Amino acid sequence: MKTLRGYLALSIILLALVLLDPIQRVFVAPWAYATPPRRIRAYSRWQRFLANGILAMLRLVGGAQVQSVPRIQGREGVLVLMNHQSVLDIPLVVSAIHGTYPKIVTRKRYQRWIPLISHMIRLYQYPVVDPRANSQDTKRMLASIRDAARSSDVPLAIFPEGTRSRDGEIGRYRPTGLKLILKQRPWTVYVLVADGFWQRAKLKDFLRGVGDIRGRTKLVGPFGWEDPRGDTDAFCEAMRGHMVQSLADLREPNTA
Repeated sequence: MKTLRGYLALSIILLALVLLDPIQRVFVAPWAYATPPRRIRAYSRWQRFLANGILAMLRLVGGAQVQSVPRIQGREGVLVLMNHQSVLDIPLVVSAIHGTYPKIVTRKRYQRWIPLISHMIRLYQYPVVDPRANSQDTKRMLASIRDAARSSDVPLAIFPEGTRSRDGEIGRYRPTGLKLILKQRPWTVYVLVADGFWQRAKLKDFLRGVGDIRGRTKLVGPFGWEDPRGDTDAFCEAMRGHMVQSLADLREPNTA
């Protein structure tokens, strides 16, 4: 039964991505292009609809237990750091941010061949990274991150570990992108930590069932980053310390 519910949840999610892709292209994108305020409102509502729909599908169809996500009041100058356990991290961070939508630093490979998601990355102008890129492409990607950090009128979100955890623990930071973001402007920084998802890190893992997901999240902050010329090494290490402690807190018995 657990496996069957996993198959069903994954099938519905994939079908939704295929069916909603043309709606995003034909209706959401043109309507949002009209004015910047309309863009933020339309993109925010659409993205939250998708993120909350995926999480609801996992709960109702797959039998997953995913607690409510803490609330972040989204605005310009907000930076969210999140640990990276699964493909569900993006719906979680989107669900957490209210009032607007985040630009999420995302792997380049997701830009192509994924219904809805690939178009969304381009439409929402997510900065992309590729650890395997050559030096010229890497420079272009870093320039994209720098430009987004300087000019974005919506929050930014980044996974400083750079890759999904294999054991659920907080991995070492790959801080190049985060340091570049910090150097562009002052930020209000939040640390969002999720646990209980790492054993279902990829969509294919849903086939083994998602009913054993016991997902919880914890938010710490805000932390002020006032001086773009400050010590980024020390700040990154402090944020990782908060992330490690928050994960430990989530794993304490009777901790919400």
